[in-house]
Amino acid sequence: LTRMHFQWDWLCLGVLIISSVTAEIENEETLDADVEVEDFDKQSKEADVDREKSSLEVVYQTPKPTGEVYFTETFDGALTGWVLSKTKKEDTDDNIAKYDGRWEVEELKENTVPGDRGLVLKSVAKHHAISAMLTKAFIFENKPLIVQYEVNFQEGIDCGGAYIKLLSSSDELNLEYFFDKTPYTIMFGPDKCGEDYKLHFIFRHKNPKTGEYDEKHAKRPDVDLKKFYLDKKTHLYTLVLKPDDTFEMLIDQSVVSKGSLLEDMVPPVNPPKEIEDPSDKKPDDWDERPKIPDPNAVKPDDWDEDEPSKIEDPDAVKPEGWLDDEPQYVPDPNAKKPKDWDEEMDGEWEAPQIPNPKCETAPGCGHWVRPMKNNPNYKGKWKAPMIDNPNYQGIWSPRKIPNPDYFEDLHPFEMTTVSAIGLELWSMTSDIYFDNFIICSEKEVADRWAADGWGLKKLIASANEPGMFSQLVTAAEDHPWLWVLYIVTLALPVGLGVLFCWPAKKTDEDIDFKKTDICKPLTKGELKQEREELEDDEIDLEEEKENEDTAEDERREMEETKRELIKDTKKMGREAPPSDDEGEGGEDIDDDEEENEVADGSQEGGDKSNKSDSEDEV
Repeated sequence: LTRMHFQWDWLCLGVLIISSVTAEIENEETLDADVEVEDFDKQSKEADVDREKSSLEVVYQTPKPTGEVYFTETFDGALTGWVLSKTKKEDTDDNIAKYDGRWEVEELKENTVPGDRGLVLKSVAKHHAISAMLTKAFIFENKPLIVQYEVNFQEGIDCGGAYIKLLSSSDELNLEYFFDKTPYTIMFGPDKCGEDYKLHFIFRHKNPKTGEYDEKHAKRPDVDLKKFYLDKKTHLYTLVLKPDDTFEMLIDQSVVSKGSLLEDMVPPVNPPKEIEDPSDKKPDDWDERPKIPDPNAVKPDDWDEDEPSKIEDPDAVKPEGWLDDEPQYVPDPNAKKPKDWDEEMDGEWEAPQIPNPKCETAPGCGHWVRPMKNNPNYKGKWKAPMIDNPNYQGIWSPRKIPNPDYFEDLHPFEMTTVSAIGLELWSMTSDIYFDNFIICSEKEVADRWAADGWGLKKLIASANEPGMFSQLVTAAEDHPWLWVLYIVTLALPVGLGVLFCWPAKKTDEDIDFKKTDICKPLTKGELKQEREELEDDEIDLEEEKENEDTAEDERREMEETKRELIKDTKKMGREAPPSDDEGEGGEDIDDDEEENEVADGSQEGGDKSNKSDSEDEV
C-alpha cells in the first residue's frame, strides 16, 4: 500500500512538472508574439484621434502590383476612373428604377487598418451601379485570367449581392448607362438571399451558329459558405480561368470549387447531337400498360357486393345504469334571459344547452344503440385480378433526330474580350465593403497583392480576436447548456487530481508499522548466516515431527496390548467360578483394572498434552 502511495506521489509530481514546463513554453511563445507585435507597432503611424483604432497599429502601404496587370484598384486615393450610372432599370417601378444608391470611400468599421480605405455600398433597398474601364482589355487567348477582390459584410447580409461583372468589349459600351442588361462576359462573387448562400460564376457563351449568347452557370460549391457572410470579416474572393478550359474558385486562398468549362456548367456549353423529334406523336394504339385485368376471370358466385363494411355487434349488451330517459343535454338552469331581449324581434328566448350533469356519473344517457363492428362477410366490389399485358409496348418516347442547332465548341475559354469592370447591385443591407481589385494572369502577382492588402487585414483581425475564455463565455450566452459542459469538463480533472494526489489517511497497520521492520541492506556474511540458521530450523522441525510420529505409534501399540489383556482376564473369570480367595483376588484384579484404566486415561491425557505442546512448538 505504501509503495502504491509512493508511486502516485511520483506520478502527481511528474504531472505538475509537465504542466509547469508547458505553461512556461506558452508564456515564452506569448512573449515572443508580443515582441513581434511590438516591433510591428514601432513601424506604425498615428491614426486620426476621432477614428476607431485597431488594437494592433501598423504602417499601411498601398499595395503595388509586381507584374503585368490589366486592372488594379485600392480606393486609397481619390475615386478616379469610376463612373456612376445615370440610367434606370428596365421593367421596374419608376420610384425604385433609378440607380441612385449611394457609394462612399471609407475605412472598415472594425479591425481598421489606418490609411486603408475601400468602396462601401451605403444605401438600403436601392439599385447601385458603378463601373470603371480596365487599364488594358483582356483577350482570352493563351494566358489565364485571374480576378481577385475583397468583400466585408460589415453588418451581415439579409438579402443582397457583392458580385462583380467583367463587361464585354464593345463600341457601344458607355459606363454612364451601365445597368442590369449591359452585356458582360463574366459575373463572379458572393450572393445571398434568405438562407440561400451562393458563390456565382457565370459566363456568357456565344453560339457560333446563331451568334446569340447564353448564360452558363458553374455548379454550386460543396462547402458551407454561411460563415463567410455572417462573421463580419474581410474575405478574399478569387476566380482563376485557365486556357485548358478549367476553372477554380477560391475564398481566402482556399479552393472551394473547381471544374471544367465543358463538363461542369449548367446548361452544358455544347448542345446534344440528337434531340427528340417535335413532330413525332404517339400512335393511338400504343399500349403503355404493363398490367391489365384478367379478361378470363369470373366473379365467384358467393361474392356479395351488397354486404356493408360495418354491422351492429349482436353480442353487445347495454351497460348497467344506462339512463334511457335522460337527455344528453339540458337547458342551463343558471342562464337568464338578457334584459334587452325582444321576443317580437328575437323570438322566444331559450336557455342554452349544457351537458346533463346526471350523465357524468352514468355509463350514458338517451337511446342506447348497439356499437358497430367490421362485417366478416364484407368483400367489397369485385375486380378481376391483374395479369401481365401481352400487348405491352413500353413507355413511348419521340424518336431522335439530328439536332439542327448542334455545334461543338472545344475551347469555351475563348470568350468575348472584356474591357471594363462594374458592380450592379441591389441590397437590403448597407455597408458592404469592397477593396483591392486586381485582374492579372500570374498567380504569383495575385498572391503578392493579397499579402499586401488582405493579409494585413487578416493579421489585425487575428490580433483583435477575443481570448478563448471570452469566446467560451459568448458561446455560453447563446447556448446556456454549454455551462453544464464547462462545469463537467473542469470538475472531472480536479476530482481525479484530488482522488489520486491527496494524502491518504493512516490506517491501524500504518500506525503499527515500525522503522525496525524496514528492510535494511545486508552483507554477504549476514545473508549466509541467516541462510544457515533457516536450514538448522528446518532440520529441528523435521526431527520433532519424526519423534512425534514415533511416540504416537508406541502409544497405539500399548493400547492394543492392554485391550487384549482385559479380554483374556474376562474370559478366564467366566470359565472358573470364583472362590473366596479368588473373589478377593478378583476384587484385586478389578482394582488393578480400574487403576490401569485410570492410568490409561492419565496417559492419554498426557499424550494429548504432549501432542498439543509439540504442535505449539511447531
